[in-house]
Amino acid sequence: MPKDHDKDVYPEPPSRTPVVDRQSVLPNPALILSKLFYYSVDLPVTTFRDIVEGIQSGKKSHYYHQKFRRVPELTQCQEGDYVCYYEAEMQWRRDYKVDQEIVKVIQERLRACQQREGPSYRQNCYKELQQFEEVSKAFQSRYGDLGAYASARKCLMKQKERMMAEQQTA
Repeated sequence: MPKDHDKDVYPEPPSRTPVVDRQSVLPNPALILSKLFYYSVDLPVTTFRDIVEGIQSGKKSHYYHQKFRRVPELTQCQEGDYVCYYEAEMQWRRDYKVDQEIVKVIQERLRACQQREGPSYRQNCYKELQQFEEVSKAFQSRYGDLGAYASARKCLMKQKERMMAEQQTA
């Protein structure tokens, strides 16, 4: 400190730290409970998890995608085979969700190209525009007009009606 400092502004620190005066002799119960929980629950669980992770570190598996085997379609099921009907329905629903995501991805690509190119997107994004029209037309022909309660059976009937209409016009 400089020699000409103001003693009222910067007082000298105390030479000794005062002793904390405890109000009671009993230990803090919250501290006891937290230590009890840590040593009885948290520490053993954490140690066990670290050991298991150490053992499994060699064969690390990722749970990003669940892979399903392809099951027979509804047309390939035997009459009265309700398990096959159910599996075909679940397969159709997965296919429907995958097709929805494909349309979304193509649509996002088209929107990104439109944003990037501005008013001249019809010329510069012709490939994306054609791809989107093709994908949306295929999605509409397969899943359009099925309604809110779409199912594999309704989709199959729609396909059958479309094929019959094509045969009549030909």
